[in-house]
Amino acid sequence: MKAIQVTFDETLLERLDSHPAVRKRGRSAVLREAARDFLWRRETAEIDRRYAVGYGDSDAVQTELGGWDQEGVWPES
Repeated sequence: MKAIQVTFDETLLERLDSHPAVRKRGRSAVLREAARDFLWRRETAEIDRRYAVGYGDSDAVQTELGGWDQEGVWPES
């Protein structure tokens, strides 16, 4: 692991340090978890955006795939 320097305002740092999980696991462990969560959310949002572009309601997609739901026999739910 590599040590880094991060700047927090005093109020945020006090709130962070007063949390039981930080006291139990340590500030660095909690901040690593927060960084992983941040990256995971951003990557997931990018994947969702790409799906929306690829499978969205664009004219090209509707021309190619439009009406497929009328082709089969769907069971009663």
